Amino acid sequence: MNLNITGHHLEVTPAIRGYVEEKLKRVTRHFDHVIDVSVTLTVEKLKHKAEVSLHTAGKDIHVEAIEPDMYASIDVLVDKLDRQVVKHKEKISGHGNDLKRQAVE
Repeated sequence: MNLNITGHHLEVTPAIRGYVEEKLKRVTRHFDHVIDVSVTLTVEKLKHKAEVSLHTAGKDIHVEAIEPDMYASIDVLVDKLDRQVVKHKEKISGHGNDLKRQAVE
């Protein structure tokens, strides 16, 4: 997994970089086929915005979160991303579709 973290009007400190890397491990724990992750952290007055673009073999997922604190926005971002990755994983595995087909037959 390639990880790219950039800051817009923000210096990406080793603490923030480590925090983002630690939180993104949760996503890779659910889905191993992540090719590339691009994280952009932005500060605009009182809004701290975190965006991520995650590239997998079958789909590109884009998520953003705006909170009053950068660490809170990273937490919300990873929660949203995790939900979308799990949803994508369930769609490609198709367990729900197999159960429906078996019930009809």
